[in-house]
Amino acid sequence: MSQTQEASPRWDMTAVFPSLESEEFEAALRGVEERIRALGTLFDRHGVGKVAPAPPDDAAVRAFEEEVEELNRALDEFRTVSAYVRCFVATDAGNTLAQSKLSELQRTVVRLSLLNTRFAAWIGSLDVDVLLARSRIAREHAFALRKAKVEAEHQMSPLEEELAAELRPSGSTAWVRLHADLSSLLTVRLELDGRGQDLAITEVRNLAFDPDREVRRRAHMAEIVAWKTSSLPLAAALNSIKEGENVLCDRRGWRSPLDLALFESAIDRPTLDAMMTAARESLPDFRRYLRAKARALGVPVLAWYDLFAPVREGGRDWTFGEGTRFIAEQFGTYSPRLRELAERALREGWIDAEPRVGKRGGAWCMSIRRDESRVLSNFKPSFSGVSTLAHELGHAYHNLCLANRTMLQRDTPMTLAETASIFCETLVSQAGLRVADPAEQLVILEDSLQNACQVVVDITARFLFEQELYERRRKRELSVDELNEVTLGSLHQAYGDGVDPTTLHPYMWAVKAHYYQLSFYNYPYMFGLLFGLGLYARYAEDPNAFVVGYDDLLSSTGLADAAELASRYGIDTHSAAFWRSSLDVVRSDITRFEALVAGKSE
Repeated sequence: MSQTQEASPRWDMTAVFPSLESEEFEAALRGVEERIRALGTLFDRHGVGKVAPAPPDDAAVRAFEEEVEELNRALDEFRTVSAYVRCFVATDAGNTLAQSKLSELQRTVVRLSLLNTRFAAWIGSLDVDVLLARSRIAREHAFALRKAKVEAEHQMSPLEEELAAELRPSGSTAWVRLHADLSSLLTVRLELDGRGQDLAITEVRNLAFDPDREVRRRAHMAEIVAWKTSSLPLAAALNSIKEGENVLCDRRGWRSPLDLALFESAIDRPTLDAMMTAARESLPDFRRYLRAKARALGVPVLAWYDLFAPVREGGRDWTFGEGTRFIAEQFGTYSPRLRELAERALREGWIDAEPRVGKRGGAWCMSIRRDESRVLSNFKPSFSGVSTLAHELGHAYHNLCLANRTMLQRDTPMTLAETASIFCETLVSQAGLRVADPAEQLVILEDSLQNACQVVVDITARFLFEQELYERRRKRELSVDELNEVTLGSLHQAYGDGVDPTTLHPYMWAVKAHYYQLSFYNYPYMFGLLFGLGLYARYAEDPNAFVVGYDDLLSSTGLADAAELASRYGIDTHSAAFWRSSLDVVRSDITRFEALVAGKSE
């Protein structure tokens, strides 16, 4: 196998269904639709919906247990069919068949959403404590039931909820797809190696890692021009999504989209405030890191396009094969089960690593069935690419640990969804530091700090941006210029004098798909990083004791809120001291990085 082939695998979807046109896929698609219709019939027969509050009698308990079983089956079958289609859309935005199948599935999503709403309304009408006392199945789904009880308190009338669900495919979902499709198909004309080339936006963004500063600068400028050309429809999408969320939150009795996001993230406001307080306190330390990186690059101050620049020219390239072998080896130091997961992902073709036109940017992992996942990356031949892949394989391991849970039990909030990924990324990064010489240590440490800077500093900027966006959107739409203004203001608050303010990226509101997908799809990443670092510190203290309980923790992330799970390891999420202690790990790395930079310059 050539290095090029080794470095750019595409995932294998035939293990799930032969093709989008296959009889097997069509049968599964029709099967899901029939399963959901049957679930609706069952709900009708049992009178599931908003009813007069009453303690559950024997009939209600039997009905509940049958409904939960059928709901879990429907969710499981839908997951596989939906994930299969989304894999094709994510890697080829021009695949019209996949796009049409995804559109078909939106109608199924609406029906399933309505059934979930009816189920939550019915649970809200029951005495959940009595139900838990009378049903083993209820006790196994206690967290989901208590969450449904709260959701029921924030529901509109059944007719309003039905209308909201039916309008979603032509509203917020359509705007999300517009952003995804425009971004996937966006190309940039750029001169490289003496000739003009048309590059996918993902390829251009990858040039932010190029060792040549002039290449980075030109790529940055060209990228901004490209986003500007698509800014009007993207601004329309963002304005529409955020106003829709404001309206629905008001109608459902949530104080704000942030309060809804906190509920869905399974954390409370004191936890968020403690974490964000510690994060703001750490910003001067991250600026120390940014100034040290500027010294390493030989520039007076970092430009925006220097944030991902390699700190050493001629640094080691990591092919995809080298990187995945290193990941498997380091995963093996934790447990044979974790190593086997990485090897299985390669063996069974779970990973799509090649950047290309029509493929979405970034990296993610998606559960597709039982213990099986698919990992999308846009692999860069650097340690950064290796650590990112380790991160996504951590998600796959989390899915493995959840495999024996029902779909309602494995509904993991975003805050806890990063637990395994951060742990696995840290495991690989620390191993890289141990085996590297000082020059390579600088590269690996910089990669780790670069990521931490994104998750703490950039996430702080994104959080500030989204807070202001929601407030302003209550009054009127924001123009492209105003979105740029809010973006630049939030970036400057977070990065301060660590980055030349004249080079900040005004279109980050267009770049980041998270703004279009879920409200406040940002602070959970910070929670995940700092919670993961805190857990890794406990692993380093006593690996054997840690391993015994960690897989069980991962399998329980849909069974309790973040505070309860954290308490298993003596962590108080309401205390800023815990978040500071995790950030102390990063501060120590910054000090070590400064020393390595000083040693390099001597």
